[in-house]
Amino acid sequence: MTPEPAGLDGLPPLYSIAKGEVVSLQTYGAFVRLPGYKKEGLVHVSEMSASRVENPSEIVDVGEQVWIKVIGREIQGDKLKLSFSMKAVNQGTGRDLDPNNVMAEQDGRRRKHFRDHTGDRITLEAVLNTTCSKCGCKGHFTKDCFSAPGTQYALLPEEDNEEPQQQPLTTAQQHSDKKKKKKKEKKMKKKKKRERKESESDGSSNDECKYKRKRHDHTHDKKKQHKKHKSHKHS
Repeated sequence: MTPEPAGLDGLPPLYSIAKGEVVSLQTYGAFVRLPGYKKEGLVHVSEMSASRVENPSEIVDVGEQVWIKVIGREIQGDKLKLSFSMKAVNQGTGRDLDPNNVMAEQDGRRRKHFRDHTGDRITLEAVLNTTCSKCGCKGHFTKDCFSAPGTQYALLPEEDNEEPQQQPLTTAQQHSDKKKKKKKEKKMKKKKKRERKESESDGSSNDECKYKRKRHDHTHDKKKQHKKHKSHKHS
């Protein structure tokens, strides 16, 4: 347990249990005054009940007597602050529900962790200008560095007209593309074969027609000659 700073005399002892009066309500909690002490302590909404509390007025009213446990005594600047807990004490009997102060210490660490350190705020510009001692590049802290030893990486500028990168094809996609290509080639071969057959059949039919026409003409010429010869013989 960390030692308490000096200057906390005249305040109720840490982890002591007492009954006090609610003197005011705020959106963030209730202020309670203990008999015999001038300083009031805050019961934060998170310390009012084991279940979630939206508004302190749901739990207590001004002037009401409540059991509290002193869970925090600290000096902030020139002010003394007292933190009380209602959920650590049975409100009917005043029995300590956290005798080992486990909850109180956890809540104390949580409060310190979430305290607003506005003056120590890290800006984005400060992060971008930071040089990593692990990889030697700018734009990130050493704890955020994911590069392997001996390798480096840096922030790349954004490009407005960046072309979308093609994703590498998987084995299944490649196999599917090959099958499609083969199918297409087979289809083209069949089409060419069919066209060739059709052209051949057209040629043969044309030849047959020519042969028939030629034969017809020849027969016609023979008939003419025969007719001529007959007429000549008659005369």
